[in-house]
Amino acid sequence: MDKYVSWMSGLRLLSGSVEIAAALIMLKLNQVDKALAVNSGLAFVGPTILILTTAVGLTGMAEQLSWGKLGWIGCGVAILLFGILKK
Repeated sequence: MDKYVSWMSGLRLLSGSVEIAAALIMLKLNQVDKALAVNSGLAFVGPTILILTTAVGLTGMAEQLSWGKLGWIGCGVAILLFGILKK
């Protein structure tokens, strides 16, 4: 198995585990204001995992891609994050 694919899938499993844990915490707290605070914390996890997973994938493909293609991918990720994080 490719080590980059293992890392990428591991990061996604971690992200999913954090989401499930947050849902269980929300149920345990049983208050809307506290559940909203937990949910707000997840807003940091999603983009972070996206960046890390993309970085690992690009590292694995770096030998196969030209600098121009890597630049276009970087621009795409930056635009995606701008759209997600813009208030």
